[in-house]
Amino acid sequence: MVYTFKPRGVCSRQITVEYDNNGIITDCRFVGGCSGNTQGLSALLKGMNVKEAISRLKGIDCGGRGTSCPDQLAIGLEKALAEQK
Repeated sequence: MVYTFKPRGVCSRQITVEYDNNGIITDCRFVGGCSGNTQGLSALLKGMNVKEAISRLKGIDCGGRGTSCPDQLAIGLEKALAEQK
């Protein structure tokens, strides 16, 4: 499944994540944001289970914004799973 969404309250303008039928992340791409950090995050997520990614990323804050690119990704993954049901 490929899920693309617009994050809120962060520098990234779009996040696209792809995961297989077993819930394993196969690709993740950010448009905008801190290039090195988003590339690193994307590389680390490949091969990780979606639910594990949500557990690790949800609630991370960036500079007192109350959210972050990783947090927004976790929120997007939760929405993607909810839409699958």
